[in-house]
Amino acid sequence: MSLAFPRAACAERLKAGLAEIDLALDETTQARLLDYLALMDKWNQAYNLTAIRKPLEMVDKHLLDSLSLLPHVKDAPLLDVGAGAGLPGLVIALMRPSVEVTLVDAVAKKVQFMQHVIRTLQLSNARAIHSRIEDMHGHYPQITSRAFASLSDFVSLTRPLLSPGGTWLAMKGQIPQDELHTLPAWVKVVATPALCVPAALGERHLILLTDQDTP
Repeated sequence: MSLAFPRAACAERLKAGLAEIDLALDETTQARLLDYLALMDKWNQAYNLTAIRKPLEMVDKHLLDSLSLLPHVKDAPLLDVGAGAGLPGLVIALMRPSVEVTLVDAVAKKVQFMQHVIRTLQLSNARAIHSRIEDMHGHYPQITSRAFASLSDFVSLTRPLLSPGGTWLAMKGQIPQDELHTLPAWVKVVATPALCVPAALGERHLILLTDQDTP
C-alpha cells in the first residue's frame, strides 16, 4: 500500500531550506517544485528512479541540491547527462524557462518518467531522450551531470557534444583531487566553486571545465 505524499511537510522543509541557502522563490514556483517531487515519489514506489525513498530527504538531496546549480547556469542550451529522475535538468527547466534543457539517460523507465513530468508540468523548454551518450548528436554550450561517472569519463564521453567555447558543469561532493589529476591534457579546469546547499548535505562543489583545444 502506497503512502500519501506529505506535501505540507515537504513544503515546510523546502521553505526552510530556501531560507538557509538564501534563495527567494515565489509560492507558485515552490508549488511547481513540489508537484515534480510528488510525481517522483509516486513513480518511485513502482520504479527504482532514485535510491532516496523518503520525500523529506528528497527535498534536500534532490530539489535543494539541484537548485544550487542555478547561479552557474547561463541562458544557453544545456544537456543533462545521466539525468535519472531529471536531476538537476528538470529543476533547471522549471526555474529557467529561457534555458532549453535536454535530458538523456540510457534507462527507459527513467526517461518515461521525465517525459511524463515534462507533459504534466508543461515544460516546453525541456525534452528527455532515451539514448546512450555515445549515440547522441548535436552541440551544447553547457553540459552538466550530478552523478555520472568520473570527471575523465564525463568529459571524454561528452566531448563531441560540447560546443566550441562551451563549459562542463560537474556536480560533486568534496573536490575530487584524484579525478582532477587524471583528466585528459586537453581539459582546462576553470574553477571549483562551493555550491550553496543546506548544511545537512555537507560539502558540495561544482567543477567547471572547458576543452582548451577548441576556440
